[in-house]
Amino acid sequence: MKGGIRYHPEVDPDEVNALAQLMTWKTAIANIPYGGAKGGIGCNPRELSTSELERLTRVFTQKIHDLIGVHTDVPAPDMGTNPQTMAWILDEYSKFHGYSPAIVTGKPVDLGGSLGRDAATGRGVLYATEALLKDEGKAVSDQTYVIQGFGNVGSWTARLLFEKGGKVKAVSDITGAVVNSAGLDIPALQKHVEKTGGVKGFAGGDAIDASVILFMECDVLIPAALGGVLNKENAGEVKAKYVIEAANHPTDPDADEILAKKGVIVLPDVYANGGGVTVSYFEWVQNIQGFMWDEDKVNEELKRYMEKAYRDLKDKCKTHECNFRMGAFTLGINRVARATLLRGWEA
Repeated sequence: MKGGIRYHPEVDPDEVNALAQLMTWKTAIANIPYGGAKGGIGCNPRELSTSELERLTRVFTQKIHDLIGVHTDVPAPDMGTNPQTMAWILDEYSKFHGYSPAIVTGKPVDLGGSLGRDAATGRGVLYATEALLKDEGKAVSDQTYVIQGFGNVGSWTARLLFEKGGKVKAVSDITGAVVNSAGLDIPALQKHVEKTGGVKGFAGGDAIDASVILFMECDVLIPAALGGVLNKENAGEVKAKYVIEAANHPTDPDADEILAKKGVIVLPDVYANGGGVTVSYFEWVQNIQGFMWDEDKVNEELKRYMEKAYRDLKDKCKTHECNFRMGAFTLGINRVARATLLRGWEA
């Protein structure tokens, strides 16, 4: 099984179970050989020192080391955790089981992490967007983009779209939002964010209220921050033609219906942000083989997986005459059901 470990004050068993189930469908849609898992600790990592986080992580690993395993459950980073957290888990697990680099993914490259893992989710969003637009007879470079969230996923997505000639008009994060109708200079914006910690105050664009970012005129809207940002109160105001869900669960079911009625095409999170878990799979494969790939190979394989998943998804949508979200869940659940039947587990 595969899934992230999150350190967040609101972690609870229901959320962990729901996210583990979502991972089951996500790995099935990507067609990688995992079930879903999830873990977490209810804490606020921002309030903890590095040594407190290390002790917390190591004790947690001591408690779960016989539940996780290279062929049973392979954790990864999630909210509030990062490659350093994975390094501590790897080290602590190895005390009990011997050196086992494949026990976690999203590790630092020096400890057997994969090249390209850092950009993987954002790159997957790019490949998903490319596949959809190509299907619609359009190119990435012809479209305008608005991105909510400028963390790992949002910033990589923006950077990769910019490199492909896409015009990123507006970006927001917790500090604020910036807009430039001629297109933001993303590399310059990234430098500004590294320096100041947020997009606020960027000279290459005008400051706007972050709350209006989802309702701006654009071709493609990419929510890459929190869940539940599009709901029945505000979905009617979306002006984009396409919504690519880079965040987990940014659109609630009411918003889905409203957007469908408006003719907005939504590419669901279970497919669109699957780049991270796909490259996690590549990292695990490299660790098991003891043979590391170069970055071009990682990106090439990711593109192949994302394009194949898009074709499978599109086929399901045609067969069942349904939207992408229904198609994605149909694809994922069908694959799990088929494997269940073949193994003789039917109830």
